[in-house]
Amino acid sequence: MSILSELSTIVGDAFESAGVDPAYGQVVVSSRPDLGQFQCNGALPAAKQANTNPRTLADNVVGALGGDPRFTDISLAGPGFINLTVGPEFIGTAAELIRTADSMANPLNTPVKVIIDYGGPNVAKELHVGHLRPAIIGESFKRMIRYAGHEVTGDVHLGDWGTPMGQLIVELQRNHPDLPYFDPDHTSDYPKAPPVTVQELNDLYPIASRRAKQDESVANLARLATTELQEGRRGYVALWNHFRSISIEAMRAIYGELGVHFDRWHGESTVHDRIAAMVDRLRSEGVAVESDGALIITVAEEGDTRDIPPLILVKSDGGYNYHTTDLATIDGRIEEGFVAMFYFVDSRQSDHFEQLFRAARLGGIASEDIQLEHAGNGTVNGRDGRPLKTRDGNLPLLREAAADARRLALERMDERGLAVDYPDQERREVARLVGLAALKYGDLRNHRASNYKFDLERFTSFEGKTGPYLLYGAVRMKSILREAKGRGLDPGPIGPPQTKEDTNLMLRLLQFPEVLARAIEHRAPNQLAEHAYEIVADFNRFYETCHILEQPDEELRSTWLGLVDLAHRQLTTVLDLLTIEVPERM
Repeated sequence: MSILSELSTIVGDAFESAGVDPAYGQVVVSSRPDLGQFQCNGALPAAKQANTNPRTLADNVVGALGGDPRFTDISLAGPGFINLTVGPEFIGTAAELIRTADSMANPLNTPVKVIIDYGGPNVAKELHVGHLRPAIIGESFKRMIRYAGHEVTGDVHLGDWGTPMGQLIVELQRNHPDLPYFDPDHTSDYPKAPPVTVQELNDLYPIASRRAKQDESVANLARLATTELQEGRRGYVALWNHFRSISIEAMRAIYGELGVHFDRWHGESTVHDRIAAMVDRLRSEGVAVESDGALIITVAEEGDTRDIPPLILVKSDGGYNYHTTDLATIDGRIEEGFVAMFYFVDSRQSDHFEQLFRAARLGGIASEDIQLEHAGNGTVNGRDGRPLKTRDGNLPLLREAAADARRLALERMDERGLAVDYPDQERREVARLVGLAALKYGDLRNHRASNYKFDLERFTSFEGKTGPYLLYGAVRMKSILREAKGRGLDPGPIGPPQTKEDTNLMLRLLQFPEVLARAIEHRAPNQLAEHAYEIVADFNRFYETCHILEQPDEELRSTWLGLVDLAHRQLTTVLDLLTIEVPERM
């Protein structure tokens, strides 16, 4: 149940009785809780449309609401702001309805088929902390809209088909020229075992890239190797398959550790077979034209305030780039029936997506009713606010950051005397979950488009807006319910709140459907992260004031246990949507 939706309906009916559109009756959480729990600001725009005085209109609405037993106070402020306070019976009934509902989300009118493109790592390049943002923001958004009821697919979309592959091939040939992959006359099967380990491949990647940048002859060889790979040269394809398979195996491990699970491990290469036909069609229709030996699509539009370069569909050497594969990917996804595509990729790629989406529209690949959106994310910076780098110029590796978070979490747990008497294996597992919660929440509490400071010392604190603080709150709720069960006490139906603290907690929990809806609308998991923090803060005040298990009134104790049950269920749901797993105890 959505309490805001129900209140909006009630107040909307009052607006309609006053002769204006009921849509103006939208109710929101009050920005002035000293005046009321909720407010409606619709009288001002409604009065303008109706050409009447807003205060007079608001008076009429208040008059229509007068006597409604669901409200304990209705007042006006300023030129026509309506302040509302609802009664405990209304709050308790609403809380019990959401506790017993199958889903706490607002029901969907029309579920749609959506694909989330996130992660986007390159084959042969080890994941670093910069990969954390698109991975967990995209995973969180995927979970949110799936929870809301949409049909959702998550795709990692690997960078596995461009010039870096040619650079790796050339560098490996320089080091191991006798491998059969480089012999154009080799006709038998290639070795099943890869010629390099994933660590060797990771070490090879920056060397290959650097040599191609410093030596134009090497760059030319790499471009040629890339073209020959894309044209199907057997040895290069076999070698590429090795690169891809060992990279994916390593990625699955670290992504799995982070709780990031892709439905598809597709990449640029997945759509290679559909590129030629797409290119031929775009050329024949005049959408793609020759320019300096390349095939381009002009995407600049009249009125652009900045330069939007053309999209290069085929390079002058005949090879394809990620513009081409991304366009073919959109083509294939639409053919599969996806009507919305969200790309959770670094904000610095905004020009690429502007070119891509315009080209998709111009080429008749994506009609206007297909949603194409780049939900960009900011960068990860050090404590000094500058881009985070290691001595060799790379961001810290993601597996190392996770290990550091786990180590610091264990130290914080020891400082607080948490899990000290647990079996060692369980204690380390709790530390792993606390460390991951610290790492993820430290990122997700920020708006996805903002840059943020990577500070594991702060992230692993058990105080303030941190992952460990939220886990401790969830475990405390679980502990109360476990102790109650041990005493033979079960959560009962939630009744009317009796104190300021249980009132505030119920009202907080009743806001979840709208918080989720806003987080989805703005592609902003940070709104859920804030809601999780507010749940724990309100619960702690409730816990400190209302001694739940010691309450002698059985009915009140039962309703408070029901409230703990709802708080625990909602908090763990929100944390799961944020990709955060809660330990059984701490």
